[in-house]
Amino acid sequence: MLKHKLWASFFSVCRKVCMALGGIALVMLVLAFTRIPFDAHRWLGTAGGLCQENPDAIVVLGGSGMPSGPELMRCNLAADLARNYTSVQVVLLLPKDTALAAAMEQELHIKGIARERISAVLHGRNTREQALDLWTNNPGLAQRNIALVTAPENMYRSLLTFRKAGFTNVCGSPAFDHALFDDLSYAHGRIGGKAYVPDVSSNMDLRYDLWNRLKLEITCLREYAAIAYYKLNGWI
Repeated sequence: MLKHKLWASFFSVCRKVCMALGGIALVMLVLAFTRIPFDAHRWLGTAGGLCQENPDAIVVLGGSGMPSGPELMRCNLAADLARNYTSVQVVLLLPKDTALAAAMEQELHIKGIARERISAVLHGRNTREQALDLWTNNPGLAQRNIALVTAPENMYRSLLTFRKAGFTNVCGSPAFDHALFDDLSYAHGRIGGKAYVPDVSSNMDLRYDLWNRLKLEITCLREYAAIAYYKLNGWI
């Protein structure tokens, strides 16, 4: 009898967990048909404050590997800033990976930034460590204007983390990707599409937007969890 009750309790818990996960999945699917995921991602990239003044240093956070989309976008934005402010140093804050540092430095150099303007601090395994590393290696930047370059979803937490570490004049330069402005409709039948397969050739929501927004939801959920973790640790 006791064994039967234990199994009944176990299946009851499993059923509730499955129902909860199903409810979450349903909510995420519904939200993917709205602009809420896009707005949430945009908020993470801009809510901490965007740069309005000339920077005294450009600080690039990294750690996604190189070459990769996130690192290349950060290098591209950092290079644009460095070309506009020709006397400003570019500081790479990275994990202890000399190959990554060399690849990012090479990418910046290819984009026209002199090697003597680029330095790397190789230790920080998360944003908190990277902020502390910058303080240790460049304490003079504490009161200077810093343009912080990172992925949009990481920007809000990164700015709060750097300000908590003592960098009072840090602002955000989020590396947003650029939307593709082109009509991606195609002629389903003309290129050999089968008649019994649904024609979604003109439905951008089903072909792209739904999936992109689902990915943004996962990205934002992960970041909100990271914000909560940093808050509990007193890092922001």
